[in-house]
Amino acid sequence: MPPLFWPILLGVLGAVFGSFIATVAIRWPEGESALHGRSHCDGCGRALGAGDLVPVLSFLWLRGRCRRCGGRIARFHLGVEVLALAVGVIAGTVAPGPVCVAGAVFGWLLLTLGAIDLRAFWLPNPLVAALALTGVLSGVAGMAPPLDARLTGGAAGLGVLWLVAALYRRARGRMGLGGGDPKLFGAIGLWLGWRALPGVLLIACLIGLCIAVVRGMRGGERLPLGSLLAAAAFAWWVAAAL
Repeated sequence: MPPLFWPILLGVLGAVFGSFIATVAIRWPEGESALHGRSHCDGCGRALGAGDLVPVLSFLWLRGRCRRCGGRIARFHLGVEVLALAVGVIAGTVAPGPVCVAGAVFGWLLLTLGAIDLRAFWLPNPLVAALALTGVLSGVAGMAPPLDARLTGGAAGLGVLWLVAALYRRARGRMGLGGGDPKLFGAIGLWLGWRALPGVLLIACLIGLCIAVVRGMRGGERLPLGSLLAAAAFAWWVAAAL
């Protein structure tokens, strides 16, 4: 196949999936289903036509505003679409064939979880389970790392963050980590193996520290650990695939 086949294919798919991911991240925390009902303007409620739904290009063509009411379209949509497109292009560039497809799926699931956690501090169990299942299946298919390292990583990731959360709660008398964070870290372990977990956690903490410094955050403010872990995990996968 031509060298650009996978990056282009997965990039286009990523842009399409990105539109759906953004909708899921907005609707699901509010109790709405992204699978039912047509996409509509958040301002006037007008149902969007095909010309309004072309990923990335529609936002740019309409200059980020609704065609009917002129209300602003949330830049969150554009950001997620661009990130999903980038995930596909990067995965298709750094790895061949089935491995790049698996990497793209890994990245898109992480992006969905990270986007929801960013908006609602919530990591839905069905999505975490999907991430965990696809991690096991890719190991069964013979992709690196081997299945035993993945299973160990799943147990270690879940156990380590669960223990940290329990110790923090016992020492401070309040929750320090969300209940979904250990599950997500375990699912990441099922993809990357146990050896990757310290590095992923370190990268996530460094990203969080940089954000806190740039934003001038104080002690009472929260950062979505799930979003940080998702970004760090995909970055680690990319580095390992190079």
